[in-house]
Amino acid sequence: MSDGLQMFVHTLRFEALDTVSVELRSASGGDLPAFAPGSHIDLHLPNGLVRSYSLCNSADERHRYVVGVLHDRASRGGSRYVHDGLRVGAPITVSGPRNLFALHEGARHTVLVAGGIGVTPLLCMARRLAAIGRSFEMLYFARDGKAAAFLDELQALGMPLHLHFDSEQGGPPDLRALLSRREPDGDSHYYACGPAPMLEAFERICVELGHTNAHIERFAPMTIEAAGNALGHYTVELRRSGRFVEVTPGKSLLDTLIAAGVEVEHSCCEGVCGSCETRVIAGEPDHRDSVLSAKERANNRSMMVCVSGCKSDTLVLDL
Repeated sequence: MSDGLQMFVHTLRFEALDTVSVELRSASGGDLPAFAPGSHIDLHLPNGLVRSYSLCNSADERHRYVVGVLHDRASRGGSRYVHDGLRVGAPITVSGPRNLFALHEGARHTVLVAGGIGVTPLLCMARRLAAIGRSFEMLYFARDGKAAAFLDELQALGMPLHLHFDSEQGGPPDLRALLSRREPDGDSHYYACGPAPMLEAFERICVELGHTNAHIERFAPMTIEAAGNALGHYTVELRRSGRFVEVTPGKSLLDTLIAAGVEVEHSCCEGVCGSCETRVIAGEPDHRDSVLSAKERANNRSMMVCVSGCKSDTLVLDL
């Protein structure tokens, strides 16, 4: 893993019920690494946990990073620490931005679908689309209005904004009806971020409606079992270094690489942050991540080595 950026907590701000924003600035001053809409960073929290959060401030800003954090009642210690333990002025190590949810700025029209705290990367996208004068709209769902973070900032952008609060409407939104308002268009793009059930429905409905340019980002890993033809023992060729390693039953690919002294960027070890994405030169991975799309998995051009396995006797990686 890289050493990361040395930063400090500049501002903590209440944004909605159970949601705060955290503004981070460089400990030494100066510009931060640039980022594009859809990017996320990892916070290396003082309690030893590493958590990924989407950047929601303008990508034109170089002096700060801003993330939104929901206090998850099922927290394993990450969001709980941010809400209860993080303090203004506290030093913190932060990874450089990574983007697995890139915005296609040239789309004829863009539809942003936000569920709860999933609004954070989409807010950054909305800022950019408004700044460059593109056609876009947002569908924003939350359990009630008090839980809708960044609502004032979204409304200030002047875009078409469809709000649905379950407590006011008596139930969840009709996502199919909302996504059916536009005819299939190969030049339009659809983005969704939010709870897993919403994302699963979004993917399924987009396929059924013919919206081919559909993109999602998950905050939590899916549970994906190994394929029936996945192998417990296989050989990995590291093409750049000219080495071979053997993955044996009971050991992950990442653990095997690390034990062999191979430097592999990694963070979450759950297949959700994308930091361990590695180019595949040959072989057939058994994809078990929550990052790659179905099309990307079928192409077998890259894999997340922290959770994925292999279906072929030999796997050739660009390492």
